Amino acid sequence: MLSPLEESLLSIMMVIIMFGMGSSLTFKDFRLAMRHPQAVGVGFASQYMLMPLIAFLLSRVLNLTPEQTVGLVLIGCMPGGTTSNIFAYFSKSLLSLSIMMTICSTLAGFVMVPLLMEFYTQGIDDAFRIPPDQIARLLFVLLIPTLIGMWLRRKNSNIGAVIELMGGILGAIVILFLVVTWVPRNWRLLVETGWEVYAAVILIGLIGFAFGYLFSRVLRLNPQKARTVSLETGIQNGPLAALIVIMTFADETQQLILLIPVMYSLFIVINSTFATVFYRRWTRREELARDQAKVEPT
Repeated sequence: MLSPLEESLLSIMMVIIMFGMGSSLTFKDFRLAMRHPQAVGVGFASQYMLMPLIAFLLSRVLNLTPEQTVGLVLIGCMPGGTTSNIFAYFSKSLLSLSIMMTICSTLAGFVMVPLLMEFYTQGIDDAFRIPPDQIARLLFVLLIPTLIGMWLRRKNSNIGAVIELMGGILGAIVILFLVVTWVPRNWRLLVETGWEVYAAVILIGLIGFAFGYLFSRVLRLNPQKARTVSLETGIQNGPLAALIVIMTFADETQQLILLIPVMYSLFIVINSTFATVFYRRWTRREELARDQAKVEPT
């Protein structure tokens, strides 16, 4: 499914993304995040309570195979990715909150992802399960470039800013390259894949958007923060899930489990684009309403 070159590029891309993510962050940002403690808490709960449960229930409703179930639950357990920050910016959501939610969920993923995977994949054949210690080791290794990026940003803010920009650009180039090279080589696989898989990878994102927003509003976050939580909830780190599968399995088992993270990564971009256009128009209407209220006579 992925060539050796693509697997190597995926590994390099994850290091670059984590390095750039760390370079975008200072220790002061954690103090600033406390200005939105409820929003960060709601986003964390959405990420690690709602999404794994949604993935598990979808796998049961759609009667997915054990391999597909492992792939879908892994997607549900993933922390948010930097892609959510990009769509938060274009949708006029709260970008600073999106970045902090991504950072917090990524750092917490070292503990939360292994625990959730162990819980939700009970009863599945051990040949298809991902050992918790394997996930923890990989996430720990990926924390190292994040911490190095934070250290460089603290030492020299200009160097940190350049690394942040380069990380984002290189990460986008690698993702685009993987999509352009993977789809033409695997078009037959896309044609032969059952509708259940398509439904799973599309619905997990859409349901995540909806539940993330509703959950936030129930807990009385304002609409802008709720839209931010919505995007952060629905957009999971698909490349990281693919890397975990590649580092854990081999041969046919790897291909069967890898199908879900790869297809999710393709379709979440489409889902997120529609959600972003919808949220951007929603934000624009709110801005116009506020402007009109300022000029109307009392």
